[in-house]
Amino acid sequence: MSESLSQTFLAITRNEADLQWLQGALAPLGQVVGAGSGSLDQLLALIDVTFANLIFVGLDRDQVVNQCALIEGVLEAKPMLAIVALGDGMDNQLVLNAMRAGARDFVAYGSRSSEVAGLVRRLSKRLPQVASNPSLGGLTVLYGTQCAADGALLTTHLARVVQVSGQQTLLLDLGLPRGDSLALLGLEASFHFGDALRHLRRLDNTLIDSAFTREQSGLRLLAYAEGDEPLERTSAAELYMLLSALRQHFQHIVVNLTGQTDCEALRTFVSHCDKLIWYTDQNVLDCRRNLDVLTLWREKGMKLEHASLLVDRYLKGVAPDSDALAKRFELPLLMVLPYSPEVRLNSKNQGLPLFELAPRENLTQQLKALGERLARRSEHNKPSGGNWLNRLWGHK
Repeated sequence: MSESLSQTFLAITRNEADLQWLQGALAPLGQVVGAGSGSLDQLLALIDVTFANLIFVGLDRDQVVNQCALIEGVLEAKPMLAIVALGDGMDNQLVLNAMRAGARDFVAYGSRSSEVAGLVRRLSKRLPQVASNPSLGGLTVLYGTQCAADGALLTTHLARVVQVSGQQTLLLDLGLPRGDSLALLGLEASFHFGDALRHLRRLDNTLIDSAFTREQSGLRLLAYAEGDEPLERTSAAELYMLLSALRQHFQHIVVNLTGQTDCEALRTFVSHCDKLIWYTDQNVLDCRRNLDVLTLWREKGMKLEHASLLVDRYLKGVAPDSDALAKRFELPLLMVLPYSPEVRLNSKNQGLPLFELAPRENLTQQLKALGERLARRSEHNKPSGGNWLNRLWGHK
């Protein structure tokens, strides 16, 4: 989990608009993850995964009995949690039912952000501190708004360097266009990202060894299939579960998200990762699109201290230069990668890594150096393996 994110909250709300209101109100304090329909088993598993100690549960007249039973069930299993009920502030019966079920407080839908944030701050001071799981593997995200094969090209090379360093590594390729990492490596897959979401309860070492595509270095790949749901339709709760499960099995996960549009699932990746590499080049039009997303996230209070800027296809003497871009993005400059069009094209067309085609090229050496930096961040992480999600759900 990114240390820049102070807290994770779970919420069961009436609709997406209510969830977005709550996310906006609490953005300066952490991430609010929608907990779906409110299944007790799923909610308890999410609590274990996210280390959340404060849960929001929406109440309404038609479902109040089941909703209060959910509050009681959660508190019976996790008595140290704080639950805040959401609902119509003018409905005194809802407030009374929430308090009887064990809710610490009640917030009316549409309350001012400052009131909600103030309540959470006060409750958090009285709650026990929850530390994140030290056994979770490293998670690096490459994100930029450009749709191009270069995002897959870079992440395949970075992930391979981490794998060769001796760490069990996964490349999660959710960039657009879909599946470029598989094509670049000349691989085929029968198990994809959508399959992993559908088989969350079975995600163990046996499934990973038998189903995840494997590159000759030992690197595992999990990519989009053409029929998979787009990222914006992916449940943030399921995504959180998947990422946490995968981080139990891999020392390092490198994620390609280039080309994706802004959505809750994308923000979950950004909040969940240890290192966010913001990917751009010197094209002013692409820079503007990147800055639009970056500015929006900052306005919403997202914490981006773990982000740095990677300038790709860099040409010296062409404006804007790397220093100007870093200043404009207000991000530390991580690295510039040379244009090197010929070696890039050869690697894409021949399905061979730069390490074999052009080991002495500056681009190859820069990618190797960056991959080694990522590897050092996670060299002490030890994946626990085992059928971890099943244990969370209470299965043997």
